[in-house]
Amino acid sequence: MAANDPSRVTRFLFGAALSCLVLLILHPLAAAQNPGVTADAAAEIQPSDQDRLPAESVSVSDVVPDTEIATRLGNIYGSTDWFAEINVRSQNGVVTLEGVADTSEHAEWAANLARRTEDVVAVVTRLRVDPTIDLASSARVVKDSLSQLWQDFLIRLPLLIAALLCLLVTAIAAKVLSYGFRRLLDRRRFLTSLKDLADQLIRIGVWIIGLLLATVIAFPGMTPSKALTVLGLGSIAIGFAFKDIFENFFAGILILWRYPFDRGDYITLGELTGRVEEITIRNTLIKRLDGELSVVPNAHIFTNAVDVLTSQPQRRVRLICGVAYGESVDAAREVIRAAVQECETVQGKRTAEVFACEFADSSVNFEVAWWTGSKPIDIRRSRDEVVAAIKRKLDEAGIEIPFPYRTLTFKQAPPLRLSGSAEDDSTRGKEATASSSRETK
Repeated sequence: MAANDPSRVTRFLFGAALSCLVLLILHPLAAAQNPGVTADAAAEIQPSDQDRLPAESVSVSDVVPDTEIATRLGNIYGSTDWFAEINVRSQNGVVTLEGVADTSEHAEWAANLARRTEDVVAVVTRLRVDPTIDLASSARVVKDSLSQLWQDFLIRLPLLIAALLCLLVTAIAAKVLSYGFRRLLDRRRFLTSLKDLADQLIRIGVWIIGLLLATVIAFPGMTPSKALTVLGLGSIAIGFAFKDIFENFFAGILILWRYPFDRGDYITLGELTGRVEEITIRNTLIKRLDGELSVVPNAHIFTNAVDVLTSQPQRRVRLICGVAYGESVDAAREVIRAAVQECETVQGKRTAEVFACEFADSSVNFEVAWWTGSKPIDIRRSRDEVVAAIKRKLDEAGIEIPFPYRTLTFKQAPPLRLSGSAEDDSTRGKEATASSSRETK
């Protein structure tokens, strides 16, 4: 990674932060798949469905008296400050709990404790939760939660640092392998699109392996198989949520693998015409002829018709040239052909073609066709040179390129009248006579 490229440093830091976020998201999923880590703690708070059912076997002999069961449970509940007015009754192994608990969690704990007591057959819970709000208790719970989170963070801090170092090594390995593989492909003279495809696939593969290793390092309970299982379970939801992204991803792979255009080609996509600057996995960068840069999703390119203007080194150009009806068609054809063949931008390998194609309103039109370079700038430059050469040669040969003519025909001769009165006409006649006499003198 170049030290003088802040954009790459920014991208790497952003990627590392995103990777840590992914690891933190995967951690609770790993804990869920590793029940041995937190099963004991969870059992103390939330009873399972089996605990809510009556006991599977009921003792007949050597049964603990109901009074001892009620006394034992009452003493335990009384040693805590979680309950108020607690009343424990036991009859034939059926324990009934009555009173007020400060939280629903503590009520569940009391019922769970009674179920686990010896010779208890069933538990009837009639505990109510205290509706009053205890700000001090709530603040204590929040403080304990934050303290626990901070302790967990400090415990896992060395593992997180090791995971970040693993991501750094992954970034370096992806860059080195990509560079080496590209140099190998350069010696074999593969297409640029195939080189880009191999480069991006190698980077993606290395990053997947690096993320799996970082996940295992940060969370020891997580294994690569469990991580892949978690990713597999979330693949359906991710597929629906990022449908367009995956569609563009696979379209980009197909475009880079085998597609008739590459970087540097000029293409036309609908009303967009420009030069292909870069093809990535997700989109294609096209610079328009006016210099604007367009970012086009690969799925749009893959599902629409694309005209590749530079698929061949030469392209045929056509224009229409008209001469007057009074000129010789054969002579005009030869003059136009000679003018086109003398142009430097016309490819000498192919003969220029001149055909009289139609009788237009004011001229006989010729279709002029020739071959030149395939880039848009080559076509504009060649068209400019050919038009100027045809005009010059026709002028030298005295062949007219006519303006539009229009002939009006009347069935009867229209009457002509002089505007103005008779006096004005006589006055203009006298002035004309005086002027002619002065010129005679």
